[in-house]
Amino acid sequence: MEELRAADQEAQRELQTVVFRLGDEYYGIDIFRVNEIIRMRDITPVPRTEPHILGLVNLRGKTIPVVDIRVRMNLPDTAQAESTRIIVVDSSHGNVGIVVDAVTEVVSLDRSTIDDAPTLAQDSRTEFILGVAKREGELIMLLDLDETLAA
Repeated sequence: MEELRAADQEAQRELQTVVFRLGDEYYGIDIFRVNEIIRMRDITPVPRTEPHILGLVNLRGKTIPVVDIRVRMNLPDTAQAESTRIIVVDSSHGNVGIVVDAVTEVVSLDRSTIDDAPTLAQDSRTEFILGVAKREGELIMLLDLDETLAA
């Protein structure tokens, strides 16, 4: 019983995070929101949608909308590369794919290393940030997935 409690307390101190890259910056999302990570594939555009909605992909018979969070966050555009991936996440709209430059790793972040998003630097990019984790000399911005995917 003590081992279960210790494991539960350890799990509460840590946040399992999928880390990905957009440009030179690292972002993270809660691993429990991630369904799968797939290679970039053809996306069917949907007319008259918001600019950050790239279109739809067919994933094993299911149609999934794909969002370019780079556009949503007003980040500079970059060309797709071999490392470009679609992270399929759970959202209030069902499964949604988000395009990222690369998925780099899955890490356990100690919650004590996570600071709130800086209020001084609030802009269109930071409104989507829940907090900032410090890890091995780099910063990982934790994405507010619900805010990022909101219409």
